[in-house]
Amino acid sequence: MAEEGYTEDCMKLYSWNVNGLRACMTKGFVDFLKQSDADLFAIQETKMQPEQLADKSIFDGYHIYMNSAEKKGYSGTMILSRKEPISVTYDIEGDDSHEGRVITLEYENFYFVDAYVPNSKEGLLRLDFRMQWEDCLRSHLQKLDAVKPVIYTGDLNVAHEEIDIKNPASNHKNAGFSDEERAKFTELLSAGFADTYRTLYPEKVQYSWWSYRFNARANNAGWRIDYFVVSNRLLKHVKDSVIYTDVTGSDHCPVGLDIDVA
Repeated sequence: MAEEGYTEDCMKLYSWNVNGLRACMTKGFVDFLKQSDADLFAIQETKMQPEQLADKSIFDGYHIYMNSAEKKGYSGTMILSRKEPISVTYDIEGDDSHEGRVITLEYENFYFVDAYVPNSKEGLLRLDFRMQWEDCLRSHLQKLDAVKPVIYTGDLNVAHEEIDIKNPASNHKNAGFSDEERAKFTELLSAGFADTYRTLYPEKVQYSWWSYRFNARANNAGWRIDYFVVSNRLLKHVKDSVIYTDVTGSDHCPVGLDIDVA
């Protein structure tokens, strides 16, 4: 059974933008999943439909939840969970884009939300959509938080502070580091949530995404845009927040959270 040996204390949670799950499966995803011993594993940018998940045996021991974009080969989220949740919801109120960006699982003591936040695109062409989407997402998280604490994770497509990006000076008007996007993330945190990594490591420089251009990863010219965010009242239960910079297979690396939510 998927729930055998499962406990809600000392949970191991992971998140990874795989930039195409089928491709990442050939580049180390399976090995990392097995080694992780994850209780919950959130995935972003799956770029696949449910019927394309032909071999489910690699996910033995997990319940599988997928939210695929209407447009094939684009976006998409997925959660692997050892324990069957109380409820599962897809997408958020106010978002009619059908891009498969959010999954919410409810457990006894918390909600777990996996999100792939829209990219504002070059020239900030999609910034207006992004800003509206983030308002809907924040409202979603606040409604959940009014019921029970929230663990929110994913590729949030924003480097919040200058320490979170290699070259802040030249990126203030670029997608992922615009003043508007950073302000939205500040607004979320001000609504009762905490960035677990930056709370634990206020001065540590570590990134989770590198461009495929200009040997960015080899030069560690990266951005920290993948997060675990929790309701403030869960902070005391956080044991560690980790960025696995040595794990390859995507232009992002996985991030993890060890938390006691019993």
